[in-house]
Order: sequence, then C-alpha cells, then structure tokens
Amino acid sequence: MRATARKNMTENLKGADSEHIPVMAKEALDFLQCKPGGIYVDATVGLGGHAQAILEKIQPGGMLIGIDRDKESIEKAYARLKPFGESFRLFHDNYKNLSLILNNLERNSVDGILLDLGVSSYQLLTPERGFSFQSDVMLDMRMDRSQQWTAADLVNNMSESELADIIYRYGEERLSRRIAAAIVQEREKAPITRCSQLAAIISRVFRIRGHQAIHPATRTFQALRIAVNEELDGLEELLSEAFSFLKPGGRMAVISFHSLEDRIVKRTFRKLAGQCVCEAPPELCTCPRQAVASILTSRPMTPGPEELSINARARSARMRSVERI
Repeated sequence: MRATARKNMTENLKGADSEHIPVMAKEALDFLQCKPGGIYVDATVGLGGHAQAILEKIQPGGMLIGIDRDKESIEKAYARLKPFGESFRLFHDNYKNLSLILNNLERNSVDGILLDLGVSSYQLLTPERGFSFQSDVMLDMRMDRSQQWTAADLVNNMSESELADIIYRYGEERLSRRIAAAIVQEREKAPITRCSQLAAIISRVFRIRGHQAIHPATRTFQALRIAVNEELDGLEELLSEAFSFLKPGGRMAVISFHSLEDRIVKRTFRKLAGQCVCEAPPELCTCPRQAVASILTSRPMTPGPEELSINARARSARMRSVERI
C-alpha cells in the first residue's frame, strides 16, 4: 500500500509539470506529519512540487511559506500553487534569510520545515542556465541570476591553487590539481566561457585513466556549482536557526544529494540531539550534550525502487529528519 501511494503521489505531482518531479514527496509528508491548520515552511520551494503536496494535506486553515533564490522558479511555483488562494506565501530570497522572513511575518513558531538542497531539475534541464557539462552554452551555474559572479568568472579568475582547492573540497575530486593546471593552461590561450569547453578540458585530463563510471566532468561541475552559489556556507548555522522556530513536536526534514551536504545535516542533527560530534575521547569532549531534538532517521532514508523507476535523478537523494522535544 505504501509503495502504491508513493507511486500515485509521484505520478500526480509529475503531471502538474513534466520537468519537475519532487523527490521523496511521500516520505517528506510522513516525516513532517502535515496536518490541517498547520504552518509549514518549504525553504527551497523550487517549482512547488513539495509545496503542492504539503498544501493538499494542511487544508483547511493551513499556511505554507515558500522560499527560493531562483526568481524563475518562484514564478513557476506561484502559477502552480495559485489554486490554493491565500494559503501560501512565496518569497524570492535565500533560505539563509529564513529567520528574517519568519520574523517579518510574525511567525514565531511553525509545525514543520522542509529543505530540498541542491540544484533543481528545472535548472538542470534549462540549457541556458549553464549547469550541465553536456550543453554547449555559457558557463553560468547561478541559482540566483541577479548575483554577479558566475562559474566562468571563477574558472577564469581564480589562481590555480584556489581552483584545485575548490575542486577537491567541494567535488572530492582526486585529480583536482591536474584539472586546475589544465584549466589555467587553456585559459591562457583564450577565456573559458562555455560548459562544453570546460568539459572537454577535464575529459582530456582523464583520457589516460580509461573508462570512468561517471562523466569525468561531474565532480568538477558540482564543485563549481557549490562554490558559485555558496551552498555549504553557513548551512549548519541555518539548520540550527531554522530548528529554533519549530514548535515542540514540530519536525524538520532535509533532503541532500551529495556526501558533503549529508555530513553537515547529520552533524547538525546529532548536535541538536545532544550527541558528541567532535569525535574526541570522552574526557576531552566539549560538545554541549543538551538534547533539544529527537533524531527520526538513524540512517538517511533513500528513494524506493518505484520512485527511481520514474525519476532516475532521485538516485543520490538522502533524507534525514528530527523532531523538537
């Protein structure tokens, strides 16, 4: 029954916008325990798939507050959610400003918060946004196109050591130094401005290593995207701050798509649950050890086979959840 319900929900949400299928929507609703009259936050609303599912559960009387840094996504989400009338508010802003938004709305507490981290399917599938190494378009990668710096700016202006550090830290790429050196060598001939151009440079570095399980440019493009959008900067602080707005019994669910995000989420939730996160010997541990949350996911939830058969992009998704005590 659960598998059937999950598949039906995914199919219904898919029908609303063929380019967007919300990841683990059924699991998110289960963890958030959405109920009529509740107040919920979708801090990464995207095209509104999760928001739609939440709104359907919290009527009558419920309110959804949605945030996204991508203006085009917000506009699409508004059109999708318009039938829900006054039951939602959307904000074109960075989710790191969540506390400011809630304070301005005079919402001191909410019943649930959802964060779906990472790049949206809409951004990936819109070639001119410059996220994909498979596209011959300008190297952009900005989630918020009103910001100044693009991926091309980073590639053409950072020093070789800075590029290598970013590619290694955010892409966990073992060949980061070779890739950075190849980028610097090529940009001395001409600026690197297109996705296909950068992907070709990276691919040449990998040629001597034979077959690869993933495209050679995957990790470097991930690293540049994270750096351009400052995705990991202040994430732990944001999660802790957002948690403080939950009512007792309120829940937070976070969906991450790579190990760097998931480690931060895991560490933050363990800290909120009063567990040691410093990994020091017990006599040297300085962790607060004050539990304000209960961890609902001892291991991260992953998409089921039914969802993966419909939405292959969900394969790397991991969901963790906590409840305020």
